Amino acid sequence: MNDLSLLLTPEGRALLAALRDFEPARELAIATRLRREHPAELVSAALGQARLRQRAVAKFGAEDAYRMYFTPNGVEQATRTSVAGYRAGRFAALGVRSAADLCCGIGGDAIALARAGVRVLAVDRDPLTAATARANAEALGLAELIEVRCADVTEIDTAPYDAVFVDPARRGGRGRVFDPEAYSPPLSWAVEAARARPYAALKIAPGIPHELVPDDFTAEWISDHGDVKEAVLWRAGAAAEHTTATLLPGPHTLAGRGLPNPPVRPVGRYLYEPDGAVIRAHLVAEIAQELNGGLIDETIAYITSDELRRVPYATAYEITDVLPFGLKKLKALLRDRGVGSLTVKKRGSAVEPEELRRRVKPQGPHAATVFLTRVSGAPVMLIGGPAPTAE
Repeated sequence: MNDLSLLLTPEGRALLAALRDFEPARELAIATRLRREHPAELVSAALGQARLRQRAVAKFGAEDAYRMYFTPNGVEQATRTSVAGYRAGRFAALGVRSAADLCCGIGGDAIALARAGVRVLAVDRDPLTAATARANAEALGLAELIEVRCADVTEIDTAPYDAVFVDPARRGGRGRVFDPEAYSPPLSWAVEAARARPYAALKIAPGIPHELVPDDFTAEWISDHGDVKEAVLWRAGAAAEHTTATLLPGPHTLAGRGLPNPPVRPVGRYLYEPDGAVIRAHLVAEIAQELNGGLIDETIAYITSDELRRVPYATAYEITDVLPFGLKKLKALLRDRGVGSLTVKKRGSAVEPEELRRRVKPQGPHAATVFLTRVSGAPVMLIGGPAPTAE
């Protein structure tokens, strides 16, 4: 009997429930006590699963995480619930009622699809992973909508389904895999599988080169609370645009309009830092147009403008000083203004933020933000802080 089987017994479920709020620092003492009442193998399995559930709360939320089952790789590679839910919503809005989730992992995306009313075939070739996905469907009351199959995804007939979702493995024995043809299965196979159905989405690494996006797909870069989480290749009928960026929560979606690069202009009163999904999608020009702004340097994704506007796709800062790079100048300025809380951002600079803080030793009651970057090719320091809320 494997660890998962032990945990699915009544004794295993009860032990996991009792370990919901256990403190990892006291694990040895807890294990010693529990082994007086339960088999050692079950105690080890339950403690390991309890640790995984605590890690999973960040992705799945406490309500789901403490009912679900995980593997170490499953926690690491699973899609965050907010992202999976957004994607499932898109499928449902297209009228998708059934989908084949290929490379389903522990079932996070299948769960989101089922909750959106989509019937799912979830497939993974690893027996333990497939069993974990099945246990999660049952634990969350979704077993009637999710069929889990342990099989090679390349051998699955997807003809009975409206859509396919493919999340190829992007890790190998040496860590992350960056070549899409080294994914498992390769991206080229996933693209052809997508073309066989009316609707499809392929989850890929955010760093994929734009030239690898097929012409008949839309590429969407997704961020959640400012962190870029993934890119998705969508096949959903005639695409009106080739690239989009979506920010969660929201969602706020920005579509590419094929604009030329923004002009470079002197630093104005406000500096805008585009969301990472916007940068990855190469849509900085679209944001610059909305802000009536330009770039501070042709190679740097900071937008500057004399106007303060509210946009969801970029964070605004009010700039008070533009100085040539120099630690002595910065240290003196911060000392004169009593800045003790210093946020350091960099783009196009080799200086590490922690090293800069160590050297300038900020002290005082005030806060400031310093941008280490380039303006028209020259290293500069932009000093300021978050802009007031635009009206």
